[in-house]
Amino acid sequence: MENIEKDRIKKAYLDYVLRKGTPPASVFQLTSKLKIQEADFYRSYPNFDAIDREIWADFAREARQQAAKEPVWEQYGAREKLLGFYYTLLEMLKQNRSYALQSLRQSLKRMPGLTPRVLDDFRQDFEVFVQDILQEGKRKDEVAVRPLLQDQYPRFFWQQALFVLGFFAKDESLNFERTDAAVEKAVTLSFDLVGRNTLDSALDFARFLVQRR
Repeated sequence: MENIEKDRIKKAYLDYVLRKGTPPASVFQLTSKLKIQEADFYRSYPNFDAIDREIWADFAREARQQAAKEPVWEQYGAREKLLGFYYTLLEMLKQNRSYALQSLRQSLKRMPGLTPRVLDDFRQDFEVFVQDILQEGKRKDEVAVRPLLQDQYPRFFWQQALFVLGFFAKDESLNFERTDAAVEKAVTLSFDLVGRNTLDSALDFARFLVQRR
């Protein structure tokens, strides 16, 4: 019963923002519309910011789950899985574009270059997802094993996610076509960097020379 009430509050809040382009002026305004007491709201959420964080966490989780339902998902490599996640996420954001753009533009403007608080829970889910696909990528030799750097990969990919969301928030092309292109280029570059490259070959050669001595 508690979850039903919580979902009802979240749905009403999202609907209000989609219709008005701004959060309700107060908790009382929202609860009056729902015909519940303010105390009922506070049993579910401490404030509207908490609802925003949960909505974005829902976007991340649902995008990951929907992408994984594709019949070819298990045949995908790490690169394709990340692309699949981004494209699914973008479709969800397009369906909720008024909320997503209002939320992103305000948050990124307040904290340029940093993670907005509204994305805190989204980030946790995203970094776990990235860690999982990178581990799989190592087993398939898509991702190079670099003991001194690999622990930083989830943070590196999070900065990529912030770039994608920021690009989406500013994109004025038809159906956000430029964002789709930016995602493909960003993911390709990132896997070129974390995959085996000339630097890895040079290090392997250097280790070979040292071992011969």
